[in-house]
Amino acid sequence: MSKPMTTLFMLMSVDGKISTGSTDHRDADKDLYKIQGIKEGLPQYYDLEQKTDLHSLNSGRVMAKIGINSNNKLFNGFDAVNFIIIDNNHLESSGIKNLTNNLKKLYLVTSNKHHPAFQLTNIENLEIISYESEVDFVDLFEKLRNVYEIDNITVQSGGTLNSIFLRNKLIDKISIVVAPALIGGKDTPSLIDGKSLSVDDELKNIKALQLVDVKMLNDSYLHLKYDVINDTVLD
Repeated sequence: MSKPMTTLFMLMSVDGKISTGSTDHRDADKDLYKIQGIKEGLPQYYDLEQKTDLHSLNSGRVMAKIGINSNNKLFNGFDAVNFIIIDNNHLESSGIKNLTNNLKKLYLVTSNKHHPAFQLTNIENLEIISYESEVDFVDLFEKLRNVYEIDNITVQSGGTLNSIFLRNKLIDKISIVVAPALIGGKDTPSLIDGKSLSVDDELKNIKALQLVDVKMLNDSYLHLKYDVINDTVLD
């Protein structure tokens, strides 16, 4: 399969949480800045984020959660960056305009034929990639490489999408900043969520990782890099 080289880049707690709670009102970016012993090292994550690929993949849910539907200044200075956003019902027309006003290009991926993006086709840097019933992510990644000539993508989406990408062999590399925090909560999103495994045949969905680099950052933070071994072999 011809697809972009894809890196999952995330901030997570030691127990693997990527949010501080189970509702969209909880936002790790805001909440962790309130906690002594954690907030001091957070800027290192955002410094590393500035060095990721110029094509960033995320979800409309995450975009809505951080306020893109109402904040037109959220991505000021991102005019060299392209976003690939998977969304059916979280982005409003205002959010799409706020994104396209600040980004080089927005690729909006949807299976909702009534998505507000279809009313904004006059926006030159908006590209809509639509699917009839549900998004075919293998086809999408092939299309991003072969049609849109995108070589590298950084993924920063939620745990459910991350699990879909991982189990479809669409993630090549992992780049994780581990915050010195334990968050807990069985319903709090983690790095990889999705359907739990239940039968032996599903063990093939577990992906082994090969450590590439580990760095101790300031204030008890770690930066871990792995290659994903996508072809799982079962004994």
